[in-house]
Amino acid sequence: MAKEKKDNAEAKSTGYEAGYVPRLSKHYQTKVRAGMREKFGYANPMQVPRLDKIVINIGLGVAVQNPKVVDTAREDLRLITGQQPVVRRSRKSIASFKLRAGLPIGLSVTLRRNRMWEFADRLFNLALPRVRDFKGVSPKGFDGAGNFTMGLREQIIFPEIDYDKVDAIRGMNISFVTTAKNNEEGRELLRQLGMPFRT
Repeated sequence: MAKEKKDNAEAKSTGYEAGYVPRLSKHYQTKVRAGMREKFGYANPMQVPRLDKIVINIGLGVAVQNPKVVDTAREDLRLITGQQPVVRRSRKSIASFKLRAGLPIGLSVTLRRNRMWEFADRLFNLALPRVRDFKGVSPKGFDGAGNFTMGLREQIIFPEIDYDKVDAIRGMNISFVTTAKNNEEGRELLRQLGMPFRT
């Protein structure tokens, strides 16, 4: 009963129907976990690494001269992720960059649960194939602890963005935080989920 209440409350807050399971989450539960156990020989099913969260960051250095950039970038990121971004502000003043403490210089969104799975699914299967001359994602972005960060140069690869309404091309960093213990486990987890790594 308590779990059902919790699921209903979460569904209401995220906009998903109660009991809805994203396609990529099902794929992880049915295929990826078994594949990871077979490859790495985990004795306990709880040892199998999982995707914990996805963090998306956009740097907005140009906002120092033009503060309106923050509003348009925030709307783009909200459309892409389905979640309201948090504005990141400068912590200290740097005269050479004409930067004062407290100015908005970036945006960030942390995705968990259903929104995380939905975003990863759209990124792997819709957005990345739309990159011009796409040859795969470089596997060099691992941090040694199984987490992976990649950069995108254009927000227009996401189908949610209307190209005619874009005021400027903006890049973003996307970090996949996993429970993997090392890079090899993290790479295999993301590969089996559908990340198109360059070979």
